[in-house]
Amino acid sequence: MDCPVCKNPMIALELKQVEIDNCFECGGIWLDAGELEILLNENDTVDSFLKSFSTANKTMEKTRRCPICLKKMKKIYVSDEKDLIIDECGSNHGIWFDKGELSQVIRQCDGEYSQLAALLKDIFQHDHKIHKPPSENIK
Repeated sequence: MDCPVCKNPMIALELKQVEIDNCFECGGIWLDAGELEILLNENDTVDSFLKSFSTANKTMEKTRRCPICLKKMKKIYVSDEKDLIIDECGSNHGIWFDKGELSQVIRQCDGEYSQLAALLKDIFQHDHKIHKPPSENIK
């Protein structure tokens, strides 16, 4: 599957029995439909939080295309403050998170997920570029 932002192939990683598609170039994450709920161990708090998401009709963010159906995704406000916008496929294929957004969503959900948010930050928000060790001078 190719990244909806930079069009590079994404790498599939597994976390808590959820396959997370990650773009190593831009740091974005794709979750198929229902996978966010699995990551968050859906309960009443999570259900209420997810139902609070609302469509962002007017935004300056660039439109992304679903990596599955290639249709334009809709912009979704994650919180009432409207300070975090994610992209959701209108055909319910999944959700796109730009770099760092998934961790923000998890932190906003409930304090009990702080360990999961920290793990995601550790996994996905560091520089993924492969660094070669300095070559040793051989004489």
